[in-house]
Amino acid sequence: MKKFFTSESVTEGHPDKICDQVSDAILDAIYERDPQGRVACETLVTRGVIYIAGEITTNCYVEIPRLVRNLVREIGYDDPNMGFDYGSCGVITAIQEQSPDIARGVDIGGAGDQGLMFGYACKQTPELMPLPIVLAHKLVRRLSELRRNKMLDYLRPDGKSQVTVEYENRTPKRISAIIIGAHHKPQVDTERLREDIKRLVIDYVLPKEMLDKDTQIFINATGRFEVGGPVADTGVTGRKIMVDTYGGWARHGGGCFSGKDPTKVDRSASYMARYIAKNIVKAGLASECEVQLAYCIGVAEPVAVMVDTFGTNNVDERKIEKAIRDIFPLTPKGIIEELKLLRPIYRKTACYGHFGREEEGFAWEETDKAEELKRLLK
Repeated sequence: MKKFFTSESVTEGHPDKICDQVSDAILDAIYERDPQGRVACETLVTRGVIYIAGEITTNCYVEIPRLVRNLVREIGYDDPNMGFDYGSCGVITAIQEQSPDIARGVDIGGAGDQGLMFGYACKQTPELMPLPIVLAHKLVRRLSELRRNKMLDYLRPDGKSQVTVEYENRTPKRISAIIIGAHHKPQVDTERLREDIKRLVIDYVLPKEMLDKDTQIFINATGRFEVGGPVADTGVTGRKIMVDTYGGWARHGGGCFSGKDPTKVDRSASYMARYIAKNIVKAGLASECEVQLAYCIGVAEPVAVMVDTFGTNNVDERKIEKAIRDIFPLTPKGIIEELKLLRPIYRKTACYGHFGREEEGFAWEETDKAEELKRLLK
């Protein structure tokens, strides 16, 4: 059966991603000084101002306005001509301590909230991720690389990509459509930009065998993208959860990740669910796997563990679920220790996806439990 599936990604200069990075940069700054700090930090950015609110309990001090301005400059908003820049934007904070009712449950090792979290893996790509989101991330990472190294010196920080893949029986066959929005300076000619992006981004990144004469390509489809970033669109932490996870291919529990310390199972249990799913696929127990974990606030162990292999399993799913409980620590404390989450590793997760990245700090991408799963189940 033939179907088309689409995923998108955005650059670090997208307003929502500015917010994700601010929230996670604050978490990292606290973890550099106080690994036991509790952070639930939300950011909103709009024309000329950044608002930071949330609950933070820590024994250290972080100069948030300076941290935020340095981050905005690093992202690339360093020119007043863009309408938003690090030197002139206002930074407003409204921070309070974590509720004692929540702390009571977390202090004894329980979950920081109720919730349901999903993790997923499949054999569509070497990263064991769905192909559309992997390609969408690669396009915007390349766009940002060209801006940062000044190969295309007219680019500005905002940008988006979208990739549609044609499938036959859940196997990717070809790329059906590509969309790129590249934020740019007023001086550049539209046709020159389109030629540059086609040659230096699309042709550089996408596998040629997946493209054909019928592949649709749209680059700055309205013609111009001079006005971008917070001047064009208000950003909020956690509004790109499909970009952060599986591009919509797999289910999402609903909670975002950025700005949350790992006692919040929205984040840590989603990382563990991905870790579990990836090891199951790596072990050859299934070629596709989705794992759901569900928690109750103040209770350490999950109230439910679910595995769905979409009929690709060669071991009974109930046996896999039992093996998960036997092999993987599923309490918040156990997850934090297993994945080494009390570290300042979070800002780099805030762009280009939390999954499919085999980089330093992404411990949930390791497949070190695959052999143990094989031994137990085969």
